This record gives sequence, structure tokens and C-alpha cells, in this order.
Amino acid sequence: MEFILESELFAKAIADVSRAVSLRTPFPILTGIRIIANKDSVVLTGSNSDITIEKIIPTQQGLEVINTGSVVVSAKYISEIVRRLPDNIRIKVNEKHVVTIQSGEIVTKLNGFRAEEFPSIPQMNDEKHLEITNHLFVEAMKQTAFATSKSQSRPVLTGVHLSFQENHLTIVATDSHRLAWRKIPVDSSVKGSFIVPSSSLNELAKLMNNEEEPIHIFVSESNIVFKSGYTTFYSRLIEGNYPNTSSLIPTEAKTTITLETLTLLKGIDRARLFSSERQHNNVQITNASENKIMISSASTEMGKIEENQAIVALEGEPNFSINMDGSFLMDALKVIKEEMVIISISGSMRPVLIQPLSKASTLHLISPVRS
Repeated sequence: MEFILESELFAKAIADVSRAVSLRTPFPILTGIRIIANKDSVVLTGSNSDITIEKIIPTQQGLEVINTGSVVVSAKYISEIVRRLPDNIRIKVNEKHVVTIQSGEIVTKLNGFRAEEFPSIPQMNDEKHLEITNHLFVEAMKQTAFATSKSQSRPVLTGVHLSFQENHLTIVATDSHRLAWRKIPVDSSVKGSFIVPSSSLNELAKLMNNEEEPIHIFVSESNIVFKSGYTTFYSRLIEGNYPNTSSLIPTEAKTTITLETLTLLKGIDRARLFSSERQHNNVQITNASENKIMISSASTEMGKIEENQAIVALEGEPNFSINMDGSFLMDALKVIKEEMVIISISGSMRPVLIQPLSKASTLHLISPVRS
């Protein structure tokens, strides 16, 4: 195997697929990146037990393939070497799987592995897939994946629930204390529900964040694939039945208040200074007057903070008092892009509904905490 390409291009592809490589694995082959040189492209692949990332470098990008072939080489060392090399580099692999990396007068040799030992990539049904705008999907992941559970006691809650229908995709994440929900219109030939690990979707969002090509989504019984341009991302699915969360979303509220999103976010951030993990980051929101709310928190050791903020609009009962985890509330507010937010309150111990003013297809539900 032998090919020549620009070092910066190769370094970027290595960095992308390295996101899927784990250095803490009992299988040495999985600490490496598989490199396959075809006549018209070089394909790089990194993989672990959860995700696989594949990156294609076509000859149109200045690649010159001299001899085809394949090898697996240490992700750590090839990454560190290539990103330090100037100009074009020549990669050559001999019959003993020794990888020679040359850039000008700089020559490095790495011991590689047989590519045949690398895990095979799951096969997908190309007929059943959907296409979605890259920015829209990445934004939806950022608005929901944070709400998944960090505990492995209920594995399904560590994943994001994707429900594909004919004309929309519904995305839900919950840890049983809070819920994030988003609906996206799509034209889909895929139907069904799938649970994707939140860790996979967080990596996907980082990988696809600057891609301009649309994302094509393919699913099978045990895997889901996201493809955009020359990048393909494979993830395992979580087995199990996701809870029916639609029944949790309240349809009526005793009080709804409209507030400025950024102002509220900053107020909650200040209040959290006097809350603690032991107290569930408890922040209280009450009515201070007809047109103001009070945000407060207290610590027996440190003191307390109180802040009044103007209410843009109020409907329903004017008197209310809710205690919530300030961190949960901040997480929800950070991903709401609109200037105004609506908070719907159904009672002091009922979940609080948070939505942008337009009530666009996104919402957050947070369970209250006892004061």
C-alpha cells in the first residue's frame, strides 16, 4: 500500500475517526485506525464497542494512490506524528505491516496490524433511510441529550429515544427527574422507535457540527448510521422498552408566566451560588408582586440571595411558589434560543413545563424538589 496526500487533510481525518478509538481496551486492534487505500480513495476507520467512525478521502482532494492495500496502525502515534509534519506526506506499508511515514527528510516507521483482524462494519438497508438538515439535527441533539440519566440502573434512560413517523421525528430524553422533547418535520421511509446512547449522540454532534451536507440516517435492529458527505458514524442501539413519556406532559396549567430567557438564566446562575448538590441545587421561584417574580436560594453555612425580575406576561393564578434543581433549569434555558420563555406551573409539587414563547416543537419538563 502506498499513497501521497496533504498532511493537514490526513491529520483532520485521523482526528475525526480517533473519536471512536479507546486506548483502554483489552483488544490491541481497537487501539488502532484501519486505513484502506482504494484506487480512488483512502478510507480511515476507528471503532470501539459503542461507535464506529469512517472517513473517506477521495482523489478529488489531492490524494494520489500509488498502490492499493490496507493496514491498522496505532491511533495515538499516527495522530501525534502526522499533525507535526509539514507539507505532503507519503504513506507506505510493506508485507510485514510496517508503516513508513515520510515528509521531506523526515521518516517515521510504525509497526501495524493486519487489517483483516479489524471488526467488520454493520451493513445497512440503503432503501430505508431519511434525510435531515445537518444543523437542525445537531441542534436537536444539543437540546435533548443532556437530559439522559447518568446512572446505569435503568440502561434505557441513558439513551435518547428517536421515534420515526411518516412526516416527523420525535426526540425524547429523560432521567425520570426531567424531560427534554423535540419534534422535527421529516420525510421518512423509516418507521419505528430506537434508543441511541447519549454518549454516541454527543460525539456525533461534535463530529457533524461543521458539516454542511445533509445527514442521512439508516437503521437496523441493533445499529443506527448517520452519514454526511464523506463521514459515516455508526452507533449501537440500546435494547429495551422506553417509558411512555407523552402522558407526563401537562395540557393545562394553573399559572403561566412569560420571562426574558437570558435574564432568567443569569438569575438562576446567581441563585445557584447559594445552593448545593446536597440540596439538589434548590432554587425557589415565587411571585414577588403582580409583575415580578423572586428568585432565591439559601445556605445555612453561607447565607442567601434574593433577586426580583420583571414578568413579561402572566395568565392564571397570580400566586405561585416552586422549588427546582437550578442546574436542571439552567440546562433547559441554555438550549432555548428565543428571547422569551414560558413557564407553566400546575402546582408546587407538579412538574414545571418550560417552552420558548412561540411554543415551537420543543419543550422541557422538570420535577420540583421539596424545600
